Amino acid sequence: MPIFTPGRRWQPPYLPFKKEPINRRMLATLEKAIKGPLFGCRMCGNCLLQETAFICPMECPKGERNGPCGGSTPDGCYVDETRPCIWYEIYERSYKMGREDKLLEVLPPLDWDKTGTETWGDVFGRIKEVGAGKVAKGLFFQPPEKRYKTWDLVFEPIRQPDWWEGDAEYHPPAYDEPISELERRLKAGEFVVTSEVAPPVSTATGKLCRNVEMIDPYVAAVNFTDCPSATPRMSSLACSKLALEHNAEPVLQIAARDRTRTGLQAEVIGASALGIHNVLCLSGDSARMGPTPMGRSDILDIDSVQMLWILRRMRDEGKYLDGRSIKFRPKFFLGAAASPFASEPKYQAIREHKKVNAGAQFFQTNLVYDPDGMEVWLNELAKRDILDKVSLLIGITPLRSLKMAQYMHNDVPGVSIPKKLLDRMEAAGKDGESEVGFEIAQELIEEIRKKEGVNGIHLMAVGWESIVPRLITEADLLPSDFVMPEPA
Repeated sequence: MPIFTPGRRWQPPYLPFKKEPINRRMLATLEKAIKGPLFGCRMCGNCLLQETAFICPMECPKGERNGPCGGSTPDGCYVDETRPCIWYEIYERSYKMGREDKLLEVLPPLDWDKTGTETWGDVFGRIKEVGAGKVAKGLFFQPPEKRYKTWDLVFEPIRQPDWWEGDAEYHPPAYDEPISELERRLKAGEFVVTSEVAPPVSTATGKLCRNVEMIDPYVAAVNFTDCPSATPRMSSLACSKLALEHNAEPVLQIAARDRTRTGLQAEVIGASALGIHNVLCLSGDSARMGPTPMGRSDILDIDSVQMLWILRRMRDEGKYLDGRSIKFRPKFFLGAAASPFASEPKYQAIREHKKVNAGAQFFQTNLVYDPDGMEVWLNELAKRDILDKVSLLIGITPLRSLKMAQYMHNDVPGVSIPKKLLDRMEAAGKDGESEVGFEIAQELIEEIRKKEGVNGIHLMAVGWESIVPRLITEADLLPSDFVMPEPA
């Protein structure tokens, strides 16, 4: 185990993709010999240790370089139970060191041209550029606030290259009129409802289209999941296009797990051209949760925060990641996932804050079965002054059976169901458990809509789409322009 990184090396160090000069190879050998035992260094060539409390984020099996996933806990990593959640450890140490403000900076994805090479050469080059005497004076003979400025003078240009320019600031959208119907309703102050429809596992689209037509009058937008549990289904893009053909407002979900930075930019340009303007950026479930044979889980090109940063700049600044200009810019209303019960609420609030800074305009949360517990998370968001910058749609799933409830409680990362609700489901018996699950969903919605800062509900029916119209009607959540559809 590395001395300063409380984990173990996830994979052997990277090898370079090019032949380096002998002096750089010697420096890389020295860097690996020192940073390997100390930090579990993989020689990614894009070192972030200064911003992550000197714990290497490359220990994260999901490749998260901007904070924890929605399954973060103090108990361990849900992908690899033999190691701790490395981002929980980073947050904990950052708070102890008083460096939690560093965690808000949006950090870039790997530059793969640098993987397997050293970082020290860049550091020495930067010290030479600034002036060795100035750096030495700033680091050793100045008060703490000036020491930090000197430190950033050296390291910020290294960790924030010209093609990224990440920061820790909020970037409001560079447009005024709503881009989508969902955004229009939220800006108008409506308490909105969105709902998921499960994509089919084959090319047959009849059931999908019938579900969309059934649900559409009751909701502001319809989500289509992107291979949840790392299990292949029809793409969210195809489902979103079918929804448009049935006059429904789609929300395109994109999981970073299956995207490269090239594929992401190409896909969203196409989606915008097709008229799909709501985009939900997700990290995605690990390949570990998918069927066998398991796909690669050691390399993820981008994370969800980086996705938001890239897409926001494409929309607002009109440029690709490589700097090329976009003559006709794509139009997105950008969303992200939030997890009220993952990790510590104050840690998770930093993650949500970072997503808002990167470009998130609405959150659809993980499942909530404890509204009072959720309020702790809401308070942490309020402390960060971001509730007026993002719309919150709280995730609800009607429990169809006790078995389903137990699975969610025990096996779904970031989801916890109070014992009193599990006991109610068990007491209902086989014949009554679905009706009790419906009643629980109604009660949760009633409590959640009273919470300050909540802008709507996101229903995840998990194959039980037929219950959505009844639930919305009986919970008194019908949209203001609702017209009762004619019977099929």
